[in-house]
Amino acid sequence: MICERAERNGARIVLDELHELGVEVVFGYPGGAIMPLHDAFFGHSVRHVLVRHEAAAAFAAGGYARATGRVGVCVATSGPGATNLITGIVDAMTDSVPLVAITGQVRTDLMGTDAFQEADIAGMATAITRRVFVVRELAQLAPILRSAFAIAGGARPGPVLVDVPSDILKAIETPEGAQRARAPRPHRARRVPKADPSAIAAAVERIRQAKNPVAIVGGGARTSNAVASYREFCALLGLPHAATINGLGAPAPGDETFLGMLGMHGWKAANLAVARADVVLGLGMRFDDRVTGPPEKFATQASIVHADIDASEFNKIVPADIALHGDLDETLTELTRALRAAGVPRFDAWASEARGLGSSLPRDRARAGRLSATDVLDALFEMAPPDSVFTTDVGQHQMWAAQRVRPSHPRNFLTSASLGAMGFGFPAAIGACFARPGTPVFAIVGDGGFQMSMAELATVRRYEVPVKIVLIDNRNLGMVRQWQELFYDARYSATNLSDNPEFATIASAYEIAAEVLDDPAHTARVLRRFIDTRGPMLLHCRCYPDENVWPMVPAGAAMDTMMEEARS
Repeated sequence: MICERAERNGARIVLDELHELGVEVVFGYPGGAIMPLHDAFFGHSVRHVLVRHEAAAAFAAGGYARATGRVGVCVATSGPGATNLITGIVDAMTDSVPLVAITGQVRTDLMGTDAFQEADIAGMATAITRRVFVVRELAQLAPILRSAFAIAGGARPGPVLVDVPSDILKAIETPEGAQRARAPRPHRARRVPKADPSAIAAAVERIRQAKNPVAIVGGGARTSNAVASYREFCALLGLPHAATINGLGAPAPGDETFLGMLGMHGWKAANLAVARADVVLGLGMRFDDRVTGPPEKFATQASIVHADIDASEFNKIVPADIALHGDLDETLTELTRALRAAGVPRFDAWASEARGLGSSLPRDRARAGRLSATDVLDALFEMAPPDSVFTTDVGQHQMWAAQRVRPSHPRNFLTSASLGAMGFGFPAAIGACFARPGTPVFAIVGDGGFQMSMAELATVRRYEVPVKIVLIDNRNLGMVRQWQELFYDARYSATNLSDNPEFATIASAYEIAAEVLDDPAHTARVLRRFIDTRGPMLLHCRCYPDENVWPMVPAGAAMDTMMEEARS
């Protein structure tokens, strides 16, 4: 419950509003301008989790939001504290993640004077958020926070920044302000667009006329809670379908019509089926360049039916023949209803043909005795509990994981998809642990990205966060090294990490259990022990350094132009 005081200052108003908005945990780091807020945390029901870098606060809040659909909250002080949040804010913006960042600011009378630790975070954040608010007087504070949460969790979620000068946090609420705060709040219905019935009818007719349709599901299935309706839609038609990286988990595990992830490192069957499709159903996805390649080379034989909550996405990259503007869950429900009424076509023969366009993932052949990262991940996904949450950092291990993981829901695979921010995976996993206590959470990280957020081992230790860290250590910035090998005549520049530390020793220094895996013969036994260990643990996997991600579509090539092995 809220800790009562005879009078409230701005900081107490912030926390009381967060409590009323359903916030249980806030990730942050203190400093001068935000200090009144940290004082207000003392004895309050809203919990503050101290991270060791503000970037981790934003990533942890993003992980919390991705794992639940609720708004994640991070706080930082003015100047460098606020600017350190920026990468996590951009990550939330590009992947449509509901996030509210609350930053302290210098006193209102000092704003614009280049005061100590002053930075125009509002100006910087304008282009990377759904909205920025600067609180100028105490009476604005509570309404602004309510608006911030409404926008962050809106039809297309995203980050909102609220900048609060320190004198506003210290200011005392008047009796009139307290009375207004106690007054009932008017309910504002969330406005959600609904796909036009004529567009639904046109899409149904296009599907019924199709011979080789393919659906592509994106992150919209996660944000609109459309997983059940998506699975019903695909099953009704026997429809072959693929997923973007943010759409992984929308297809049901074990669904034989699912062709795998699409794109630069997608499955061969998915890329070739889309290339041969006569109708492509883009469902809650943006036609990102890593999925389409050059737009003029994408699905050249297909009509495009595009369903999205955000009308600005239509025709932005790939022209849509039919645009379905609305909530994806409702759009899919209406499509399914209309198809049942008009007569349901089945595409079983085409789905079987599409599956036959590819085979199992190609792989580099490791020499005897060398540990393969893909072997480790294959075993991990086979052995982990079925409802586990997996987070990743960015690089080769991210693509290997995305190719292989079969999450039970999109909220069980969390990755920095569009921004590709190194350092994301570990703090995002911490956020997921707070969001879903009791659910197994695995952070799959590379040796490069982990060292950008390794200090959060202290956060894990302090709060006994039961995260399992799978460290894929190939002693390289692997994805950049792969590109240098394939496209820069093996001129390896600034990618060698052969001087990596003993990560298990570092984890042990934080009193976190750790083990080293370097012998492939021990993989199953070590992973079993790792998964079954109670509490946090780090598994340092010393993998061989030159394993590559296959298949791979070279930059600028069509998605059916795949490299499947190293050039001889």
